[in-house]
Amino acid sequence: MSSVALDITLIESHEAALRALLYREDGSEAAAYVLFGRAEIKEDPWSKQPRIRLISHEVVPIPPDEVISSSSVHVTWSTKGFMRLLGIAQERDLIPALVHTHPRAGAFFSDQDDRNEAELARTAFNKRSAGLASLVFGESEAIAGRLWTSATTTTDASSISIVGSKIEILQRQRHNEKSEVLDRQAALFGKGFNPIVRTLRIGVIGCGGTGSAVVSLLARLGVGYLALIDNDTIDTTNLNRVHGSRADDVLAKLAKVDILAREIEMWGLDTHVITRKAWVGDPSLHDVLRSCDVLFGCSDDNQGRLTMNRIAHFYGIPLIDMGLRMRSARSGADYEMTGRLTTVRPGSPCLMCLGVINVQRAVAEGLQRNDPAEYERRKAEAYVDGGGDPAPAVVTFTTSIACAAVDELIQGLTGFRGGEGMVHNRIRRFDRVEDRSMTCKPMQGCPVCSTGAIWGRGDVNPFLGVIG
Repeated sequence: MSSVALDITLIESHEAALRALLYREDGSEAAAYVLFGRAEIKEDPWSKQPRIRLISHEVVPIPPDEVISSSSVHVTWSTKGFMRLLGIAQERDLIPALVHTHPRAGAFFSDQDDRNEAELARTAFNKRSAGLASLVFGESEAIAGRLWTSATTTTDASSISIVGSKIEILQRQRHNEKSEVLDRQAALFGKGFNPIVRTLRIGVIGCGGTGSAVVSLLARLGVGYLALIDNDTIDTTNLNRVHGSRADDVLAKLAKVDILAREIEMWGLDTHVITRKAWVGDPSLHDVLRSCDVLFGCSDDNQGRLTMNRIAHFYGIPLIDMGLRMRSARSGADYEMTGRLTTVRPGSPCLMCLGVINVQRAVAEGLQRNDPAEYERRKAEAYVDGGGDPAPAVVTFTTSIACAAVDELIQGLTGFRGGEGMVHNRIRRFDRVEDRSMTCKPMQGCPVCSTGAIWGRGDVNPFLGVIG
């Protein structure tokens, strides 16, 4: 066995396609192929160990004429399709995978599976494959997975996740501590809820008004691993809404992430917190972001949203993004107090198609970050949007939309609102006491969400396929 940790993510539409391909009315075994993208994480920020994440990119059926025989305890097929798969995987830098069923047994690798896959692994590595993955679908929707890292060495998946409108995490080593802290939410969602929440690795990008509330709620919910990402320090205007902040923090010029980490440590809830004082697009954050199960976007940074939008699709990591727009009632106009909550994952419209990202402002933000002098010159000549008066912000509204965001995570994990899963775009009008969902289709030709071309693609060079 290899010492590298392994996670496998199946995008919901891919998992559904596999189950449709593999189901047999007569209860016989069946097989298919998958091409996986991968994330080569040099150092998991919490364990400090290397980690590999495989993300489903494409399901490849085995043609019926290549199936040799099958029964309730076996399936055999021609290797012609496997050789084709290896060629495609090498050409596109993907990981080939075998999938088969144990329809009347558990999800496990039998001795026969070990022998057969060892031969196929030798072939794969002789063809210079970067690895060979394998999945077994057992009864009761159980799944087992592993990765051959050499012709003789395998790594079992510590977790297998199904990600889409719902978030289902299987097999991860669960926390079994006998804590009374979370008993009352277990009374609502069942005894299986808290152990899963305790294993979640969640990144929060932006730790201001909404982000600080999200962090506080996630820690109280029992999330075991939090990554706090923000490059700002606290100032006086933040004190009205940043949870955990104090007046003397302004004098000390403390970073927002450090304030939140201090508060969570004081609570003693066994939450493992890491902090990064950086912009979300900084290359130093690649391992942190790719190690997360879920991301919360709590920043008004348009360029940062472009990055998170792509991470959600390349790595199959759900993004729950939020924002607020406030307008006062000056000059006789009505108040406008609008909160937005968007869940981004493969299979739903992205932040670009929803009109959440202002591309011109994203360009201006990039220029301001990378060439401040040129930004100021263009701003003076009215070629870029300049920063106007600070936007209005009230703690009740920022906290309300943070609560809605964490509720959406709970919906993804439990389905407490019904089986439809997470809503992809929710608008809350505080001034009208109105809460509604909006529908949208991907824009034709959108390079992120209109096709599955980058879904689960994983690591590419340059990162996320973005030049510059």
